[in-house]
Parts: sequence; C-alpha cells; structure tokens
Amino acid sequence: MPATEALSLDDVSLLLVWTAIVIYALAFVAYAVDLARRSDQAVKAQDARARELVGAGAAGARETAGQLRAQEEAAAAELDARPGKRARYLWARIGTALTWLGFGFHVAADVLRGIAAERVPWANMYEFALTGTMLIVAVYLGVLFRYDLRFLGAFITGLVAVLLGGATLYHVDVVPLMDPLKSVWLVIHVFVASLSTAFFALAFALSVLQLFQAHRETRARAAQAAAVDGAAARPVRSGFLRILPSADALESLAYRFAIIGFIFWTFTLIAGSIWANDAWGRYWGFDTKEVWTFVIWVLYAGYIHARATRGWRGVRSAWLSIIGFATVIFNFTIVNQFFKGLHAYSGLE
Repeated sequence: MPATEALSLDDVSLLLVWTAIVIYALAFVAYAVDLARRSDQAVKAQDARARELVGAGAAGARETAGQLRAQEEAAAAELDARPGKRARYLWARIGTALTWLGFGFHVAADVLRGIAAERVPWANMYEFALTGTMLIVAVYLGVLFRYDLRFLGAFITGLVAVLLGGATLYHVDVVPLMDPLKSVWLVIHVFVASLSTAFFALAFALSVLQLFQAHRETRARAAQAAAVDGAAARPVRSGFLRILPSADALESLAYRFAIIGFIFWTFTLIAGSIWANDAWGRYWGFDTKEVWTFVIWVLYAGYIHARATRGWRGVRSAWLSIIGFATVIFNFTIVNQFFKGLHAYSGLE
C-alpha cells in the first residue's frame, strides 16, 4: 500500500477519533443531567414521605436508615431489571444512544487505523489506547444487556473521553512492526490485556462509588442513632447516591468484574511468557514491563482473596480494587514512557 494512501487513511481515522471524543463528551453531559434529575426526584419523593409521616415541618430533616434501605432496595431492583422492564429515564436513554453512536465512530477509527497499518491496530501506545478505550465502552454497553449500569454512564464516557483525548498526544504515523512484534501473539496477548483492562475499569468505577455509598450509609446510621437518643444530627446530603444500590451490592458487582478481568490478565501473563520465549529465548527476564504485569496480577489476586476473606470486605477491599486499576494505568503510561526495556514499544522515540 502506498505511504500516501496509508497516511490518508490514518488522517481519516484520527478525524473519527475526535468525532467519537465529542460524542462521548455529549453522552457524559446527558448522563450527568440524568443523575441530577433522578437525584432531585428521589429527594422530592423522600420529602413527600416525610410529610406524610411527621408533617411538613420535619420534611427533609434527615435521611434515616430505613429510608436509605428503601432507596437502595429500589435501586437494586432496577439494577437487575431486564432492558424491557427498566424505568425509561429520558436523559439516560439519550446518553446511552450517544454512547452507541460514539462507539460506532470509535470502532471505525480503530478499523481504519488497522487497514492503514495492514495489521492489528495495537502495536504502540496510541493504538493500544485506541483499542483499549474502545473495549471499555464495548464491555460497558454489553453489560447493559444484563445490568442497568446507566448510573455509571457519566463515569465511563467521561473517563473514555479523557483517555482517548490523551491518546491523541501519543499519535504517531503508521510504521512497520519491529521484529519481535511480528507474531500471532501480538493479536492474542495485547487484545486479551486490553479486554482485561476494560473489566478492571468497570470494577474500579464501582469500587469508587462503593466508597461514597459506604460513607453515606455510615452517616445515615449515625443520624438514625442520634434521632433515637434525641440528639441533634447533621442532615445526610447524598446527591446522586440516593439512586444507587447499597455499598454491598456495588462491591459484589465490582468483585464479579474484577474476577473476569483477573482471568483475562492471568492469560495475558501466560501468553506474554510464551511470546517472550519465542522472541527472546526465555520465558521470564525481569524486564520492567514483565515485572509490572506481574505486580498487577499479584494486586488483583490479593484483592480477590481479601474479598473472599470476611475481614477484608467493604472499604478495604474497595481500596485494593482502586489501587489495582491505578497500577494498570501506571503500567500503561509511566512505565511505557520512562522505563527502558525490551517492551519499549510506545512509538514515541
């Protein structure tokens, strides 16, 4: 393929990337409006119930533990509802439709980059980010067929828009593959690593919300105890957390996604060792990238073990999930750019 034609296809791909970023940003706005509107509706419903029970003067004074449980049970029912049975929130539907549209442009950009390069489009940092963020959105949209995670929509689309925008800073022209990358393991190893990262991203988002929800539940219980004792208590102002399931439900869902991601990451580690033996004649060499891949595996293994151990559920296990994903991002950004080794394929040199 002539270089000019490849460059032309790459230019179109980059234009599609920016189109996808704009659409994801619009989806973020729609999802954010949905969270705000649904939160306001929850507040009005709570105030109405309070008026019925104790009169208008006590409306909205504080959120009791009983009210909190009722809200979380309703949110849990929506979480498990099938697509046809879910509440038809207008702005959430707009956000999801925009996410699908942005995903379409995103896929087209990725495919065109691959056609331009005449190979799979994940051989450097830019291409890995392009494919990795595409898989994050793909996993999110796929999960929506089973769980109503539209409350994560603002987080996911915002995260992808930022990561994809940052990826354009690493954009490089299409170049031939380095010899060690000319292997079928490039297709397998990197794709599975990207898919694993997508599931870790969902687990990370749910763990962050779990921390906020756990803090809210603690304050609600304290307010309830103060009310029983007749003492004054600060009102519990929950914002969009009113429409989320309980911290335990969020933790359980994050755990499921982390397990799936961990399985894929385990395969990534094994496939990488096989590829290393084919390329360099050894399965393990303590290269920086290899070490950090193993560190990530150990962190998520620890998280899964800690979650299965009764004393490490709740806030502590959530922090392990968050630290694990932070390590994934560190491995992709800092390690790729500033640590030299056999895996220095950022394409920025």
